[in-house]
Amino acid sequence: MFCTRCGVSNPDSGKFCVSCGAPLQAQQAPITPAAPIASARPPIVSTPPPPGVGPVETSGKAIASLICGICFLIFPAAVAAIILGHLSLAEIGRSAGRLAGRGMATAGLVLGYLGVVGLIPFVLIIAAIAIPNLLRARMAANEASAVGSLRTINTAAITYSSEYGNGFPPSLITMDGVESGSASCDHAQLIGAVLASGQRSGYVFTYVALPAVEGKQAPISAQAASNGCTVGGAIAYAVTAVPITRGTTGQRSFFTDQTGVVRFETRDTATADSPPLGE
Repeated sequence: MFCTRCGVSNPDSGKFCVSCGAPLQAQQAPITPAAPIASARPPIVSTPPPPGVGPVETSGKAIASLICGICFLIFPAAVAAIILGHLSLAEIGRSAGRLAGRGMATAGLVLGYLGVVGLIPFVLIIAAIAIPNLLRARMAANEASAVGSLRTINTAAITYSSEYGNGFPPSLITMDGVESGSASCDHAQLIGAVLASGQRSGYVFTYVALPAVEGKQAPISAQAASNGCTVGGAIAYAVTAVPITRGTTGQRSFFTDQTGVVRFETRDTATADSPPLGE
C-alpha cells in the first residue's frame, strides 16, 4: 500500500511507513456498504374492492309497489302494493347495496295502506246499502214467482178437470210430468216436477184436495175410470204458498183455490179470508 503522507510504497502487512514512520492502519478508511437506492415510486398494493361496489339496479318489486300504490283507489291494487313493498324492502336489505329503490318501496307501502284503510269503510258503507236492497229484490222476485206458480196450479187444475172428468186433481203429483210418454190421469204433465214437489223459489206449496164427502176419498166416476184415473178427484181445492224463511226468502204468504183469486198475508199464513192480491 502507499503511505498517504510521503507516498512511499509499503508492504500490505506493514503497520508503519518505512520512509516516514507514519502508521498505515489509521490511513485505511473503513469500507461501509453502499446504501440502497431508494425506489423511484412506492410499490402498488392490490386490495379487494369493498362489498357492493359495482352497477346498482333498481328493484323491480319496488317499482311495481309504487305503481300499485298510485292506483290505491282500486282495492286489489292497494293490497298488491303492500305485498310488493314488503318483498322489495326485504330484497333490498339482502342485496348489500346492489339494489336500490327503498324510497319507492316505502312510498308504495304508504299508499297501499292508505288505500286499504280508506276503502274498507267505503266498502262497508256500500255493503250496508246494497245488501238490504239485494235482499228485498230477491224477496220480491220470489214472491212474484210464488204468485205465478199459484196461477199455474189454478190453470192446471181446471185443465185436468175438463180433460179427465175426475174433478180437480187429488194432489200436486197428479198434475206433474215425472213419467215419460204421453200424459195420463195420474200424471197429467200439466206442471213441472219442481213445482209438483211442493217447493220452489224459496216457497213451500201445500195443495189440499177437498173430496165430495169430508174425510173420505172421492169415488171415481165412470168417465174418469174410462180415462185411466185410479184416484178420485176433488170438488174443490186450496193451495198455500209460505216462504221457507220469512224475511229472507220472502215476506208475504199467499193462498188460492178453485175460484182463481190469489190472496196474501204479510205476517201469517194466508187463508180464504185474506185480502185479495191487487192486479
